[in-house]
Amino acid sequence: MPSLNANGIRIAFDTAGDPKAVPLLLISGLGLQLTAWPDEFVEGLVELGFYVIRYDNRDTGLSTKFEHAGTPSLGLAWLKSLVRWPIRPPYTLEDMADDAVGVLSALGVARAHVVGMSMGGMIAQLMAAKFPSRVLTLTSIMSSSGRRGLPGPSPEVKRALLRRPRTLDADAMIEHGVRLWQAIGSPTYPTPEKQLRRRVARALRRNCCPGGVVRQILAVAACGDRTPQLRTIVAPSLVIHGAADPMCPPACGEDTAQAIANARLEIIEGMGHDLPTQLLERLLALIDAHAHGKMTPDSTPRLFVKQ
Repeated sequence: MPSLNANGIRIAFDTAGDPKAVPLLLISGLGLQLTAWPDEFVEGLVELGFYVIRYDNRDTGLSTKFEHAGTPSLGLAWLKSLVRWPIRPPYTLEDMADDAVGVLSALGVARAHVVGMSMGGMIAQLMAAKFPSRVLTLTSIMSSSGRRGLPGPSPEVKRALLRRPRTLDADAMIEHGVRLWQAIGSPTYPTPEKQLRRRVARALRRNCCPGGVVRQILAVAACGDRTPQLRTIVAPSLVIHGAADPMCPPACGEDTAQAIANARLEIIEGMGHDLPTQLLERLLALIDAHAHGKMTPDSTPRLFVKQ
């Protein structure tokens, strides 16, 4: 896996497609590696004519880890948030947005379409706000503005998030990962358990950094409400959200779209907090139409039309 120097750290990355094609940057979510973007999704983007760039966020995958910062206490951070005391993470989401721009610069890419999912959507939002000249279009998938008062995860998802593996052996870690994905996944488009097991096992073999997940959670918590930054975004913006998202309820997507001037909101029935195979064609159609300026209020992407 190739890597590059950006923003003072080492970042692992992967590219697909013709380097002379229009660049599209994919930003992964909390604790997720670049491999979390389904291969079929990446291949579909390449077929649509994009030069696709994926990378491991700091503290994930094969990129620089911040183990020297230790593993922060999430309980203490939660108490601080309740009384609105400042949370001081080892790094911020703004730092991670700087990483994203650093990846483009290291690859010689001046501007790119930017697509982020979950925490990656937050990073993409900040990137579009802070570096408007580098973002052709913004697509924020199953993400949030971070505004206080928005609904949080369902009770089932909270329980799944708080559970810990019985042991740290591979089987227990895989079992834990599968149960978590089942809790946050799309109810109408469930991923078969065997497929989930393969996916989780693949990710664990590539890298496992639990402390990095905690540090990223702290970065999200410290960022707080991004509404002021969202209001400054000038890039054409598309917000995609699942109507059945139990991790980040649809109100979060609606709020994000309302905060960005002229943003297009697409709520997908039956979609949870994942990228199910059954919806990849629809997501590709949305991103393609958005990137080509065809997302008028009355338009329906070609792949949506029922035959």
